Amino acid sequence: MKVKDMTFKEGQEFKIRIKPDHDCSRFAINIGHDPENIALHFNPRFDSNTIVCNHSSGGSWGDEQHEGFLPFSRGEECKFYINFNMEMFYIKLPDGSMMNFPNRLGDVKYKFFDVSGDARIVGIKIK
Repeated sequence: MKVKDMTFKEGQEFKIRIKPDHDCSRFAINIGHDPENIALHFNPRFDSNTIVCNHSSGGSWGDEQHEGFLPFSRGEECKFYINFNMEMFYIKLPDGSMMNFPNRLGDVKYKFFDVSGDARIVGIKIK
């Protein structure tokens, strides 16, 4: 699923409800300007029980950040929240824990949203 020309601005909350497939190995959510310039690549990986975050600038990927836990379950709908400012993304995970990832592009507005992998979006809301 790709969404272009949405508006997600600094200070807003992006709520995502997602249901990983029963045999999900991984899925990814990308937020940025376009497929080549991604400020947040959020990639839960069931096959390695970790969450990987990264960014892409001009199609070149940066250094990955790994979180050694995975509060998602295959086949179960869950929700999580993303907020950001020009310095950092703040992600509230389904179990209520928080993780951060630097806003390496440093912008205060993004218009591109993309979901890939073995999961289905149930709902998204920006407020």
